[in-house]
Amino acid sequence: MKRHTRIDIDGESFLLNGKPTYPGLTYNGIRLEGLLLNSRMVQGVFEDLNPETRDLWAYPDGTWDPGRNTREFIEAMPQWRRAGLLAFTINFQGGSPTGYGQAKPWINNAFEADGALRPDYAERMRRIIDRADELGMAVILGFFYFGQDQHLKDEAAVLRATDEATDWILGHGYQNVLVETGNEIDARAYNHAIIRPPRGAELVTRIRDRSRGRVANTAGHLHVGASFSGNKIPTPEIVAASDIIYPHGNGVGPALTGDPARIREMVRQIRALPAYRGQPIVFNEDDHFAFDQPDNHFLAALGEGASWGYFDYRMKDEGFAEGYQSVPVDWGIGSERKRGFFNLLAKITGSDFRA
Repeated sequence: MKRHTRIDIDGESFLLNGKPTYPGLTYNGIRLEGLLLNSRMVQGVFEDLNPETRDLWAYPDGTWDPGRNTREFIEAMPQWRRAGLLAFTINFQGGSPTGYGQAKPWINNAFEADGALRPDYAERMRRIIDRADELGMAVILGFFYFGQDQHLKDEAAVLRATDEATDWILGHGYQNVLVETGNEIDARAYNHAIIRPPRGAELVTRIRDRSRGRVANTAGHLHVGASFSGNKIPTPEIVAASDIIYPHGNGVGPALTGDPARIREMVRQIRALPAYRGQPIVFNEDDHFAFDQPDNHFLAALGEGASWGYFDYRMKDEGFAEGYQSVPVDWGIGSERKRGFFNLLAKITGSDFRA
């Protein structure tokens, strides 16, 4: 099948269709070439299979509809791309639809208990990745989430889910997909040890080995990594196994404004690890903003040569327009925080887009 977008890695740089991302571009002395600016959009295929909690996700104008959710996601994608966004993270098991919180009674799980990939989730994901391919966008595709992995009955199911998701990517001929085995794999809430460190490296290696010789990129295999909780440095065995390093900026400094100096320090600490061998560093979750300030987490990461990703959820007493993780999701750019991110993104990338 004909595909339009190929993502490659050359040292610390990302290439799209053989050319560095943001070629020759700088912003206030910051080199953007080779970076992958992204946003956490993990609920694009969300569904709640628990009838007792399904009604929690009703739209302001009607009942929850997974088809509508995916359709509106796809309709919003060209606008994100025009603003300069080249990638987004989306997960087969989503993320917390209530923002932060401990209780997770909903069932948003693209896998059966035995690890088989559910066709309805897979079809919604296909539609999204197909559109990303058409738009020249990369997709960071996550397999597991610590609020949902408990619905896989045992380690054999985790391995089957890993293999089926990998084969699904390969079977569709996608060249624009980067893999995140699990979201924040160091979280204690994971039920299955093979997802968490140190054994999480086994899944990273399994995906790369299973895809070897079956992907039309320069590496000949899927590029794989696993993300860690906010303000945490990835463990040596995960760094050694990974093609991409995915740190998170949550929990760094004060709420909303954060601590840009700590973001810079995190990047330097990762590069100083003995296991680090020059892989790209991609923050693909950070809930700090301050986009109108001369220094913020976004600019701090870019200044250190690391890619950065926006994470936003609906906070207490906020309306439907807020947040990209809270369900139901308004996938447009209709809130002050969303406008702040996309307008700064457009300014940095030289786009004439304005929200």
